[in-house]
Amino acid sequence: MAHSFETEIDDAVQPLVLALDVGSTASRGAVYDAHGRPVGRRAKAAHTFTTAADGTSVIDPDQVVGELTGIIDELVGALHGRQVAGVAIDTFASSLVVVDGRGRAMTPCFTYADGRCTTQVGQLLEELDEPALHQRTGTRVHGSYWPARLRWLAQEHPDVVADAAHYLSLGDYVLLRLTGTLATGTSCAAWAGMVERRTADWDEDLLAVTGVTRTQLPPIHHVDEPLEIKPERAHRLAARWPAIAGARWYAAVADGVAANVGLGAGDERTIGASCATSGALRVIVRQMPEELPRGLWCYRVSHDRSIVGGALSDVGRALTWAGGALAVEQEGPEALSAALLAEPADGTPLVLPFLTGERSTGWAGDARAVLAAVDVTTGPLELYRGVVEGIALAYARIAAQLHEVAPATEQLYCGGRVANDRPELLEVMADAMRTPVTRVPIKRSTLHGTALLALESLAPDTPRAVPPHDPEHRPQDRRRTYYTGRLARFEQVYQALFR
Repeated sequence: MAHSFETEIDDAVQPLVLALDVGSTASRGAVYDAHGRPVGRRAKAAHTFTTAADGTSVIDPDQVVGELTGIIDELVGALHGRQVAGVAIDTFASSLVVVDGRGRAMTPCFTYADGRCTTQVGQLLEELDEPALHQRTGTRVHGSYWPARLRWLAQEHPDVVADAAHYLSLGDYVLLRLTGTLATGTSCAAWAGMVERRTADWDEDLLAVTGVTRTQLPPIHHVDEPLEIKPERAHRLAARWPAIAGARWYAAVADGVAANVGLGAGDERTIGASCATSGALRVIVRQMPEELPRGLWCYRVSHDRSIVGGALSDVGRALTWAGGALAVEQEGPEALSAALLAEPADGTPLVLPFLTGERSTGWAGDARAVLAAVDVTTGPLELYRGVVEGIALAYARIAAQLHEVAPATEQLYCGGRVANDRPELLEVMADAMRTPVTRVPIKRSTLHGTALLALESLAPDTPRAVPPHDPEHRPQDRRRTYYTGRLARFEQVYQALFR
């Protein structure tokens, strides 16, 4: 049976899920029905990371709690007495908040982009067998993961570590403040770089290396295991929000897995691509790879699923920087679009778009952006085109390794703010990756995926509505030689500067 993708509250099919998302630029929320259709209004609270030249990238976790509390107020107020059966949340991955014995934050939330633990990355590389760690946990030694961050905290803020009761991801902290329950989702724990990927449990060797005890870490919950909320806290929740009285609350999930599910990239046949402030390529697999390519990560996300992929720190961030620095909007939107859709030209500058460091595939956290082959004839549009090509080539490096462990992939579904605002990037990506790219133009695909994950246990037998898809961008054979050469030059410059 076909279903319209969006619906109004009077036509919504129970059970309802209230989904929350904490991204790099805003907190958001929406209600979804049993078909996975957004119901009525959405809510949003914008925010920004606090950054500094020393690598600082943080956000106030209590600010996020306040944003989400206000979003819940707004959404349940529009339900007109209808009940919500589940509350689910996703957040940007690889976050860390330290809390005291009262459950209060002792630190800001350190984001995936915080680059202050470069020294500690070097220390751990000396101490650990990184190839063995990578195969065991699915993660590398990198500043976006907890081991280096925890070592930095111990060395730079020993007073915090001495009084730390628990180490939490941002979503864990939000749920602790709202429900009083200490828990983390499998994917959030795995994205912290501290979980053994085959057992989905905290890695004992890393506990020893970081000096963290098991009791300081939250219990891990799979996506079908709702939180156990104490009666007194459940009563308080029901008193404030009668519409969610008795609802199941689910442990937080990482935005990466939610984004894939929301785009429809839920199995081995389809790559999910996020094009937002940061970016990623991911494939959800039932059969965990025995051997991981060196440039990829692999996270357990539930009993029977893992997600394999790679991440880019700078996609929308790189385009925003380039747009401002080059003042390309002065050229006019038609001229900019035409420059990006034109046939590739050998005079286009080569750009390695690592403004805040590299994650996949080389994990050079101290890498910075490189502009090569710029001369006096290079104009703003040509340089901006170079940034777009650089982003596409960074995706292509990940895609090449993904095909080693997920050879059955046939297509790529893409979503996110940049995919919506700058669709020309998708054509360049298709050519650079030699893979058909389809934009899924729904708003908030990550929120959609978060709701779908909760509905797996709330309404397992209800068919899901299929979101709309744009016409696919297909790779053009005439551009293959150009992008093959560009990728080779990208690797040559990368190896010369960062290896």
